[in-house]
Amino acid sequence: MALSVRVVDYYYLRIRDEPGKAYDLLAALATQEINLLAFSAVPYGEHEVELTIFPDQRDAFVRLAEKSGWALTGPQHACMIQGDDRLGALAEVQKELIRAGVSIYASTGVTDGAGHYGYVIYFRESDHLAASRALAALECLR
Repeated sequence: MALSVRVVDYYYLRIRDEPGKAYDLLAALATQEINLLAFSAVPYGEHEVELTIFPDQRDAFVRLAEKSGWALTGPQHACMIQGDDRLGALAEVQKELIRAGVSIYASTGVTDGAGHYGYVIYFRESDHLAASRALAALECLR
């Protein structure tokens, strides 16, 4: 797998922490054939969950959110990187982003257990242009 690097949009949505609420949202996305690039859910306060949603079809997602009455925050921007897993791969990516002046706010990495990884790097919106430059810097890792 060649290294794939791109800036992606994501949205936040807070929902009540009730059984089946996140499922209902994910099922609605599937029913509308809206593919997700990434998704996470974390507790927010005592009674809510914050969902971070990376839709592949941004416009369709926003239309569904408006129709469903979801209170979205975003779009925000992150860097999504996918590549062949090897020792030090994430460190190399971070080094190139830092060299390009990108301040990494948060990140999440996973492997598929079959030799590939995915890495989502969040940065502050003020670093959006530096992140775009960093994408060019990552050419050396391809």
